[in-house]
Amino acid sequence: MLPVPLLEDLGPLEGRSVLVRVDFNVPLAGGGPGTTAEIADDLRIRAALPTLRWLLARGAIITACTHLGRPKGQPDPRYSVQPVRQRLAELAPGVELLENLRFEPGETANDPGLAERLVAGHDAYVNDAFGASHRAHASIVGPPRWLPSAAGRLLAREVEVLGGLRDAPRRPFVAVLGGAKVSDKLGVIDALLEMVDALVIGGAMCFTFLKARGHRVGASLCEESMVGHCRELLDGPTPIHLPYDLTALGPGGVPGDPGAGGDVLQVRADVPDGWMGVDIGPGSAAQFGDVIHEAGTVFWNGPMGVFEDPRFGGGTGAVAAAMAETRAMTVVGGGDSAAAARRFGVDRDMDHVSTGGGASLELIEKGDLPGLTALRRAT
Repeated sequence: MLPVPLLEDLGPLEGRSVLVRVDFNVPLAGGGPGTTAEIADDLRIRAALPTLRWLLARGAIITACTHLGRPKGQPDPRYSVQPVRQRLAELAPGVELLENLRFEPGETANDPGLAERLVAGHDAYVNDAFGASHRAHASIVGPPRWLPSAAGRLLAREVEVLGGLRDAPRRPFVAVLGGAKVSDKLGVIDALLEMVDALVIGGAMCFTFLKARGHRVGASLCEESMVGHCRELLDGPTPIHLPYDLTALGPGGVPGDPGAGGDVLQVRADVPDGWMGVDIGPGSAAQFGDVIHEAGTVFWNGPMGVFEDPRFGGGTGAVAAAMAETRAMTVVGGGDSAAAARRFGVDRDMDHVSTGGGASLELIEKGDLPGLTALRRAT
């Protein structure tokens, strides 16, 4: 993978003004009428501190900018960065934070005019927002057209680790994928099958693969249009491990709502009519764990079931535990899998937890991101 310019490439920074694109899209709690929202988890703010403190230590004057939520291109008090600004002032005093970038319609439209306004008065630009770098947005790809630019510490680490998965993984290289739809991850599945020694499939997407193998899937989520393609992948040279037992929820049950009722049953790979597969079974969880333990490198993206519901967290918890126990290089691909690693208390046992779910998948699939390309082309 091609390198990106680093902070050290910016030269002397004493008294220079630096625009830093961060990803402070943190979860907020509260914020109803007459109340102020509070940060539920400040992990993304703390993740940017190595970059911000490095710049401050060298005398830079820092203006940070971020998006927060989906305000649809206009000011919305529910998505004001004020709670983030207050927390940032505690963690990195002296860093100014602009209001939510997505209050501007030109951000997601990649308006050059917005980018030009952002860079006005600045001497350099730093991108430390890996989770947004797969988007060709004004604050991501615009500033490098006008300013000397570099990757922050967080972004550089993501490129180093995820690029290493593409270029030189320690083998056997195993990818564990979950999530809802095969179509959402088709590109990365095709790319990974060219790189890995084995692929493990759980989550709701496994039912499209199971149907391709001739199993009944009951009322489970299944993409009929993808069954033929899954059959072709299963017939390919790279081994694909599917669950051979499942946890199923009976008619009337609602995943995520134990109070709604519905029987829970352990079944083999065939789901009864009217029942919904909601997790891999204990036997499959043990088998997937064995594959993880035998690996040299493991990339995990996507839960094995509806882990937010305590009835259906067994498969995801087992994979999380195996990732924590294996001697392999372990990389968690952000998003729901990162949330699961935190939920099961193993995030600190991973070698790397990515800060971008979609960005990590796109980088592995394509080997580059719009934000990285912009840094390399910087003035």
